[in-house]
Amino acid sequence: MAGALAFGPSRSALSFLILTATTPVVAQTAPEEPIVSDSQFEEALPALDPALDAPLQPIEEFELPPIDETAPAVPAPQTGAPATVTPEAPGTDPALAEPLTPLATFDVNVPEATEQVIDPAAPEPVQFTFRTEGLDEVDLKNRFLDLSALEDADGELTNGAMVAARAREDERLAITILRSEGYYDGIAVATVTQRPDEPGQLDVVLTAAPGDQYKLASIAITGAAPEPTAIATEALDLKVGDPIIAVDVEAAEARVALRLPQQGYPFPEIGLRDIALDPATDTGDYVLPLTSGPKARFGGYRTEGDLAFDAEHVGVLARFERDELYDRRLVDDLREAMVATNLFDSVSAEPVLTGETAPDGTQYVDILVRQDAGPPRSISANGGYNTGEGFRAEVSWEHRNMFPPEGALRVAAVGGTQEQSLGVQFRRSNAGKRDRTVFLTAEAARRDYDAFEAYTATLAGRISRESTPIWQKKWTWSYGAELIATNEDRFSFETGERERATFFIGAVPLQIGYDASDNLLDPTKGFRITARTSPEVALQNGTRPYARTMIDGSAYYPVSDSLVIAGRARFGTISGIDRDDLAPSRRYYGGGGGSVRGFGHQELGPRDPNGDPLGGRSVNEFALEARYRFGNFGIVPFIDAGQVYSGQFPKFSDLRFGAGIGGRMYTNFGPLRVDVATPLGRREGESRIALYISIGQAF
Repeated sequence: MAGALAFGPSRSALSFLILTATTPVVAQTAPEEPIVSDSQFEEALPALDPALDAPLQPIEEFELPPIDETAPAVPAPQTGAPATVTPEAPGTDPALAEPLTPLATFDVNVPEATEQVIDPAAPEPVQFTFRTEGLDEVDLKNRFLDLSALEDADGELTNGAMVAARAREDERLAITILRSEGYYDGIAVATVTQRPDEPGQLDVVLTAAPGDQYKLASIAITGAAPEPTAIATEALDLKVGDPIIAVDVEAAEARVALRLPQQGYPFPEIGLRDIALDPATDTGDYVLPLTSGPKARFGGYRTEGDLAFDAEHVGVLARFERDELYDRRLVDDLREAMVATNLFDSVSAEPVLTGETAPDGTQYVDILVRQDAGPPRSISANGGYNTGEGFRAEVSWEHRNMFPPEGALRVAAVGGTQEQSLGVQFRRSNAGKRDRTVFLTAEAARRDYDAFEAYTATLAGRISRESTPIWQKKWTWSYGAELIATNEDRFSFETGERERATFFIGAVPLQIGYDASDNLLDPTKGFRITARTSPEVALQNGTRPYARTMIDGSAYYPVSDSLVIAGRARFGTISGIDRDDLAPSRRYYGGGGGSVRGFGHQELGPRDPNGDPLGGRSVNEFALEARYRFGNFGIVPFIDAGQVYSGQFPKFSDLRFGAGIGGRMYTNFGPLRVDVATPLGRREGESRIALYISIGQAF
């Protein structure tokens, strides 16, 4: 918002210059007698021909003069073929008679210049030095130099006229900066001088005299009732005696425009400020006109445009109820929630008066949501590579609003070295309540690992509150149910061979998490902790109930703006069943990109006589990273540790370590990660180098 400055009385009175014009006086003498009188002059003129006064002859009676018979005859024009006239110019160039070059073969390319043409008369560039005086006193030199036209020229311009023009620009710039900091009497003068005996060498000096800094003598907000005036005064946060600094005044007025809609006034209008300066005292009286508009409460919802969902679902997303005092922050929260649905090309939310008055005299406002629904269908793909797991790619098709409101259908196929699957998922976001999501999933998959090969069919349902890249939440939770039919091979210690077995499993997975980090994909401070448990029943040669439990935590500490220390710990246990009675796919494994880097997928822990992983009933893992970022890139040295155990609880013995270094490229959707690691104390059969490529930090 622009402002007007009204200056106080001037230190000098106005003076008027009165100019008086005088007429010179010339002495007059008596007139002389004429030499020839008028009558004598007219008598001496000759008489005019009387025919000049006669009328003209009519044009019809006008006759041409007779033709002179003795004049030579003009030849008549020829009617036959024209005679060929042969020029007799001697020495004609024969090339002029040759046919022209055909247009299609004409070369229109301009030949390149073989050498630079230098005008010897062109003047040499003017060299100059530039310095300032007086701006250091008020700590404005660096700010001035960042914007200076002369400083930007780096001491060289085409001619002296350009130096002088930029010097005038810098004078105006210096005065503008001084006034923006309250030095309204400040002046600046730039001088350009020729160095003695050095043609083309100039010295430029900008000298500033800031004067005294003006300060606020009084502060007043006018035009509003006492309550909004008090709110605006508190938000303004200006004090008598503060310097009149432009950026501070503008920031204060922006706070007023922000604070009033947060405390019940949706339609404030901030007028044009007036600061009356008094040069006698170097102070200014600040006045801000304010029209607060009516105080309001939330009413209902309206929606218009190309709708993705109706006004009733808008109310599900809102975090406010009817009769609550209007707060712009809650309206912004509603708009962000609608953006997070990914159903819109554009969406807005704004208050509109209803004309209805609340019992306390405030006005009701409805929230008008203007929708512009975006394309609901999308196709996406992602992929990655890990040593030990090989390649993995996923392609999915999704209709995000097939069953309004926010009922999505997703079909996904996974193809990889060790995994192939096809799944269908129904998802209802904000299902009857903000942030509540309902999932229904059906999947058929084949997974072929060193530990087992499994053909699995799964039906699952889950209700959850989860974070997304747009909407990160502190508390998350989920609960649900799973029915799993899986045919897997496993090593039998009774026969000493791998045998296939079919398991029918029912599970009730539960999870709760707390996220105090600052970013979902690239945290730099805070911590996270998640606890999961899944009571399960396995039907295979009898009924075997058991429980799988995992606790996972990570923390992030910023050492500096460019260095973050990150750590992770994980503990898991399975109780109520022996390891060999568990389906191999339900056991714990260790090693790989999301576990202990440097080792292959599922490589840690007990092994069968053939050297294949057996898995276990307990696991522990640890990781420590130093994440150093420079610009959009980073390097991450790390060390991981962990082990899988056959017993119910981890023993913290025989820990295996892996170390390595990673590279990061930071994008607007998260860091791209490439990690290279090696096992410490490598054993026979273990790879020397493991490579991991994915999106997001390791944890």
